[in-house]
Amino acid sequence: MNWLSRLLMWIGGIFVIFFVLALVVLVSATSRKGMVAANTVLELDLETGLWEDKPASPLAKLHGGDMPDIRSIVFALERAANDDRVKGLLARMGAAPISLAQAQELRDAIAGFRAKKKFAVAFAETFGEFSAANSAYYLATAFDEIWVQPSGDVGLNGVLMKGMFIRGTLDKLGVVPRMDQRYEYKNAMNMYTEREFTRAHEEAMAKVKDSWYGQIVRGIAEGRKLTESEIQAIIDRGPLLGPEALRERLVDGLAYRDEVFDKTRKRAGNDGKLLFLHKYADRVDGPYSKGKKVALIHGAGAVQRGSSGYDPLMDEQTMGSETVAGAFRAAIEDRDVKAILFRVDSPGGSYVASDTIWREVVRARRAGKPVVVSMSTLAGSGGYFVAMAADKIIAQPGTITGSIGVLGGKMLMKGLYDKLGLTFDSVQSGQHAAMFDDYTDYSPTGWQRFQATLDRIYSDFTSKVAEGRKLPKEKVLEIAKGRIWTGEDAKNLGLVDELGGYPAAIRQIRQLAKFADTEPVQLVAFPKKKSLFETLLAMMQGEERESSESAGEVALARTLRILQPALRTLRAMGVTGEQPGVLTMQQQVPAR
Repeated sequence: MNWLSRLLMWIGGIFVIFFVLALVVLVSATSRKGMVAANTVLELDLETGLWEDKPASPLAKLHGGDMPDIRSIVFALERAANDDRVKGLLARMGAAPISLAQAQELRDAIAGFRAKKKFAVAFAETFGEFSAANSAYYLATAFDEIWVQPSGDVGLNGVLMKGMFIRGTLDKLGVVPRMDQRYEYKNAMNMYTEREFTRAHEEAMAKVKDSWYGQIVRGIAEGRKLTESEIQAIIDRGPLLGPEALRERLVDGLAYRDEVFDKTRKRAGNDGKLLFLHKYADRVDGPYSKGKKVALIHGAGAVQRGSSGYDPLMDEQTMGSETVAGAFRAAIEDRDVKAILFRVDSPGGSYVASDTIWREVVRARRAGKPVVVSMSTLAGSGGYFVAMAADKIIAQPGTITGSIGVLGGKMLMKGLYDKLGLTFDSVQSGQHAAMFDDYTDYSPTGWQRFQATLDRIYSDFTSKVAEGRKLPKEKVLEIAKGRIWTGEDAKNLGLVDELGGYPAAIRQIRQLAKFADTEPVQLVAFPKKKSLFETLLAMMQGEERESSESAGEVALARTLRILQPALRTLRAMGVTGEQPGVLTMQQQVPAR
């Protein structure tokens, strides 16, 4: 047998193996399709936190484990609400890093589930252990029962907003921040230039704090059927021990996990079965799996030029203009796509990248394809820039948005280099050749060019807000200045149209695209996800890895998780490298 025959036989064998493997995976994936027992109770673990949109990176999977994404939970609960086999929901809670906006999205989904005569039970070993758990408990009050382990507490103790300032550290290091902003409320820069809140910074933070606090108090009071005054008094005495929480009617009982699970199964019926929510979602068709085609585009993380990605060092996603703009172009060109749902969760970033995405939103509308933005935890600065041209903008009351402004500059490192004994010399052509050099201060004319850049960007940003939101430019200039707002306040100011999440966004799409109320809608992810065949082919070609990662990758992910607090601090203290045109905001962690 010659070498050519052997090669052909080898290739044929590979294809046979590949076909069998694909068939086995396909059969395994579909064998349980539709298999949901009667009297099922869906089980959901909310202790791990939530993805906005799961990154494709294997390291992200290792880092986040089986952490669910919020869309999957919302859609699975919507499907289960109309499934007679499903009787209730049992969620494990605690003090997971859930933002207030995420909690509100899930509260709405649970309310819709309960509205179809389903029960919902929340169990926590403790709501915070020597820590606050405001958002987690606020979410729990959407359930009709809350149980806590006898040794647990309820970490409900108010809202704290705290900023870190490293100006003193930079002074000790000999590093001089040479930055500027448009305008006084653009507080992200203050971390480098100030030692405490400026008056404008404090004013903006206090306004957000008051809005969040009011939302939490109202939600808990409504959920637990208490008055707002009673909840405020309880918060001032918090955190509460388990027996105190029971006495104050914050929880319905004190019991261990096995006791709560047994009670819940019996509540569903004698043959009640538990089924994880993600497994239920795999076995049934989702509520938006067929019908009129609507493109779903995600923009998560800091806005940057290039491709979207995931940074395992900081455990952060990035919104790449090339990826998101490409997704819009594909949706525009797809004749079957009738509208676009753009989900945004971003603190901002590059002005140019934001403008690239903004342009595609405009093009989509001109092509007759309505665009609705749904804001998650954050959609400020560049995150607002990419959203402002949409037909409609939906935000949660606790969403942080606005921050219509710009900042930029550089860190002068000469003092630090001198301390380290580092010296530099240079030659140059061009009066402003050293404008972006970290060893040389701006020249008087260089500083003028820098200021002109900030003015140009601010003027462009505010003009596009006025155009997109149909607001007088004078009003935009009043509410801009780099100031952040909660979604609740942003709606009153005209920066968003409606408060809510995915259901509100889809309802707006139905109206704009003129779908009938009963017309089914199919949400299709853009960029398109790889099919099973494409994934298997990529794995064979070495482009994808098996789900069982190597021990080395697991160890790396664990190490990165441990090092993250130090890495974040070092990043804050280091050279930012940010040039004029950075649309960003100080990312505050919602009250937990």
